[in-house]
Amino acid sequence: MQVKELISARVSLAPMAGITDYVLRSLVRENSPSALLTTEMISSEFLTQSKGGDIIMRNENHSPISYQLSGHKPKMIADCAKYLEQYADMIDINMGCPVNKVVKGTDGCALMRNTDLACEIVKTVKANISIPLSVKFRLGYTFDEMNYVEFGQAMQNAGADFITIHARTRSQMYGGKADWKKIAELKRNVDIPVFANGDVVSIETAVDCLEQSQADGVAIGRAALGDVTLIGRIEQYLNKGIYLPPPTLEEKVETLKKHLTQEVELRGENVGVKFVRKFYPYYLNGFQGASKLRGEIVLIDNLKDVFKKLDSAILVHS
Repeated sequence: MQVKELISARVSLAPMAGITDYVLRSLVRENSPSALLTTEMISSEFLTQSKGGDIIMRNENHSPISYQLSGHKPKMIADCAKYLEQYADMIDINMGCPVNKVVKGTDGCALMRNTDLACEIVKTVKANISIPLSVKFRLGYTFDEMNYVEFGQAMQNAGADFITIHARTRSQMYGGKADWKKIAELKRNVDIPVFANGDVVSIETAVDCLEQSQADGVAIGRAALGDVTLIGRIEQYLNKGIYLPPPTLEEKVETLKKHLTQEVELRGENVGVKFVRKFYPYYLNGFQGASKLRGEIVLIDNLKDVFKKLDSAILVHS
């Protein structure tokens, strides 16, 4: 598939470590027929040592799907990309992760401070795969190092077919406000497609982001955690003009129960229930007693008892 086909929905699921796993991707796909899915960040060091595992699992209907790799060793990343080609429709290189343990290892956003190495990575991977290659990065490492236009041009010249840019600097982490207008400057200076990422939390903000950034589409990250319908609803609006309302509390709880069930099937009850705890604040918020409910179910390890607690909460608010 060519890049234009892979991004035709104009919306994607942004990669999030420990979040965009097999189950979340499956739930998003149920509500979005053609958005580009992305795996969680896969360390090239890890993949070199341990091939396989649930981190690279996929279903036939997961296409179009991009597999994201992190690292700073060009040949190692290229070898991993070649291995993942059997699963992926696209390979994405992470050059935007702001987390300390990642940038300290010269991975993620640290590569924005080493354009030569970043270019070598892209060139080496591109020479080893026959599917499209993308790069995800930020505005820069700090406000004084906002090199995103030059960096984007360098990535294109090195062989990248597609760019996703998070409209914050590394020093901002996930705080402050994403500066969508800056993306328009990148868009004017490259010929390959650009997706905008950061603070898109609704159909309305997606439209606003596209107007300000002039990007080809939007990448949705944290906003999809408690609403797996969001990407599909944005897809419907951008491509068909159909406005679908956000899910009700009852619908969000039903999705949470499905999420729990599928994680338990994948990981076993003890691990699966604990894995989903990080999602509770996103699914269960905005109603009276939400904090109390989260505080109660986070202590429960048994799937049946979590369901009972969720059902009783719904009865109270129905």
